[in-house]
Amino acid sequence: MNTPTVLVTGATGTVGSALVPALRARGATVRAMVRDAGRAVPGVENVVADLNDPRAVATAVQGVDAVFLNSPSAQDAAALQIRFADLARDAGVSRLVLLSQYAARVDSPVRFLRWHAEVEAHVRRLGLDHTVLRPNLYMQALLGFAGTIAQGWFAAPIGDAAVSVIDTRDIAETAAVVLTTSGHTGRTYTLTGPRAVTHGQIAQALSTATGREITFQEVPDEQFAAALTGLMPPWQLDGLVEDYAHYARGEAAEVYSCVADLTGRPARDITDFARDHAAMFAQT
Repeated sequence: MNTPTVLVTGATGTVGSALVPALRARGATVRAMVRDAGRAVPGVENVVADLNDPRAVATAVQGVDAVFLNSPSAQDAAALQIRFADLARDAGVSRLVLLSQYAARVDSPVRFLRWHAEVEAHVRRLGLDHTVLRPNLYMQALLGFAGTIAQGWFAAPIGDAAVSVIDTRDIAETAAVVLTTSGHTGRTYTLTGPRAVTHGQIAQALSTATGREITFQEVPDEQFAAALTGLMPPWQLDGLVEDYAHYARGEAAEVYSCVADLTGRPARDITDFARDHAAMFAQT
């Protein structure tokens, strides 16, 4: 499996767009699955398919050695991923790497964690060579706050709870290792940054990187939700509020060494992310 052909779902997304070059750097042949032919990934084979279209998915998985299964932003995400996994098995795919979420469990009060746990359980029953990756909160989620950060502040209902946030580049590089090396069958890797940080510490890292004062403001759930109403579907907004309640309870602070263990180098710190993305938080 050192030079496999790998199908990457969500190839233009935050993780997928970093995974494609990481796989190529390791000698893999990449097939990028995209929903829009106009957004083809350069330098690799592209296949146009949507998880809602089982016939297109069945075509996309033909002839690949491994697949990276990302979660779509959809209310029926679990059902779509389960059907994809079944189609991959039927096509004879020998390895599946599933992108799940930190602390996924079937009895979680957080809907997204329940959905991920459901998919994990189904994949385990399929008998495929599979590996589960459970990343914590993405550092890149801060890019969604870029507008207010450019004005010198950002807000969330999390208080001073610490979260072991992870850079999506580390998720991608870890996934590339798992997809191209042996010894990962049946394993679940929880992926975090090198330390847990509060949003106040994140604000300080952004301040240092941009050279201007950026502050974090605690807001209640209702105010947070009201500010995002209309920007995403209600189910997604409700799930996001549940996610932040999970963080605020201190349930996402544990640090794991999986990134360093698998890639051979330390996971990126929030200061690394802030430095590398400082221009995206520039004043407008």
